[in-house]
Amino acid sequence: MSAPLLAAKHIVKRFPGVVALRDVSFDLQPGEIHALCGENGAGKSTLIKLLSGIHPFGNFEGELQVEGQTVEFRGIADAERAGLAVIYQELALVDELTVAENIFLGAEPRRGWLIDWSRVRREARDLLDRFGVALDPDTPCRQLGVGQKQLVEIVKALRKNSRILILDEPTAALSEHEVQVLLTILRDLRSRGIASVYISHKLEEVFALADRITVVRDGATVFTAPAAETNKAEIIRHMVGRELGELFPRRQHLGLGRRDPLLRVQNLSVADPQTRQTRLTEISFEVAPGEVLGIGGLMGAGRTELLMHIFGAWGRRLSGRVELAGAELPPLPPAEVLRRGLALVSEDRRRYGLILDQSIAFNLSLSALRSLTKAGFIDASAESDHNHDLFRSLRVKAPNMDVPVGKLSGGNQQKVVLGKALMTGPKVVFLDEPTRGIDVGAKLELYELINRLTDHGQAVVLVSSELPELIGMSDRILMLHEGWITGEFSRAEATQELLMQAALGHHVEP
Repeated sequence: MSAPLLAAKHIVKRFPGVVALRDVSFDLQPGEIHALCGENGAGKSTLIKLLSGIHPFGNFEGELQVEGQTVEFRGIADAERAGLAVIYQELALVDELTVAENIFLGAEPRRGWLIDWSRVRREARDLLDRFGVALDPDTPCRQLGVGQKQLVEIVKALRKNSRILILDEPTAALSEHEVQVLLTILRDLRSRGIASVYISHKLEEVFALADRITVVRDGATVFTAPAAETNKAEIIRHMVGRELGELFPRRQHLGLGRRDPLLRVQNLSVADPQTRQTRLTEISFEVAPGEVLGIGGLMGAGRTELLMHIFGAWGRRLSGRVELAGAELPPLPPAEVLRRGLALVSEDRRRYGLILDQSIAFNLSLSALRSLTKAGFIDASAESDHNHDLFRSLRVKAPNMDVPVGKLSGGNQQKVVLGKALMTGPKVVFLDEPTRGIDVGAKLELYELINRLTDHGQAVVLVSSELPELIGMSDRILMLHEGWITGEFSRAEATQELLMQAALGHHVEP
């Protein structure tokens, strides 16, 4: 067998006080799609940075090889010269530039001292056509969707004659259609001999795409096998180090249907504050104590807007009534809504949920400072006690609460966001895509936290794009399409087929 195109052998990477990689071996064959799986914090990101030259030669133990030859990447440029390109989840495009300008950014062909713009456009069009990307090179990137921007990043990498693409959670923010387009292009690149390292928590995609799968756990390689010779259950077992008999844990049901609702929404219609167009129309639902109400729908259905409006952060109410714990909840600022007992965990935790350069302790108590204040001063002892209780109960993986929250894995950041909401003692908790971008083990812990909330009589509204998650965690499910409710289902009635029909705009009766 010929030497691998890329190989990492017995890699060890240490940071002060932490061994991030303790024994990682990984190889990639020409024209192969090799999936890399593992929980957040398992070491995948550190390995990527090492392969791409961000962690340079000399800062780790072990050996990197390209086509059987030992290489010493002393920076990103060295890795790029060897044919590696990394496409991160956070895209690095300049929105004000065109597709063509982004593809050639920093490497524009010149005619004398001047950039040859006609050549930039011509060669960009040739590249887009060659890789089957149906985009106009003159389109400003700000006009593109996330999926289209992802394709521009890939073409930009291939322009450098990259032989190896490393894709880090490339579909986390994509619609189902955009996911399928991306997977089709990666398969086409495989047929052209371009190899890919594909990092994803979405095992359906992994098995639809990968030739081989490697699992990293606790900084070490624990499993590698051809995708055709393994299955999701085995991959999950290796990722978390234990059997997951049931991904969606059972919980108590506190007499659902026999209690007055904690949240009641009646005939709610809301206009977009920018366009002034009606965005939500005649929305009605109730949530009882101890209940999880799931809300689903495709992108643009209005799920996030609904939660943000009730929380006081978006939209102009045209009509309708909202009641919280039996009292009317008019449009109010978020701080007042929070004080009345409704908390929101945003889908964009890094933008709206956390102050990344501050500590875990600072973030946990931030929303509850009013209740921790006496005579105008924060009661530091009470704050510390509350923080420690939450830190332990949430099982945040960090040595202490002084760690900046930006250094935590995605799953642990999400625990801190949820803890910050729980510190306020809410009656109702809104969770908007709470498991997006986190691994299977962290998902299970969040599901258990949701069950603890409902076991204590709180109500949860769960927005999710994952239909199995909606069915597995919800007592009832509402489906939205373009701001309208198109179906309501009990957990027993719901199937993925029925939910998808409603998401596509068909009014469905279970």
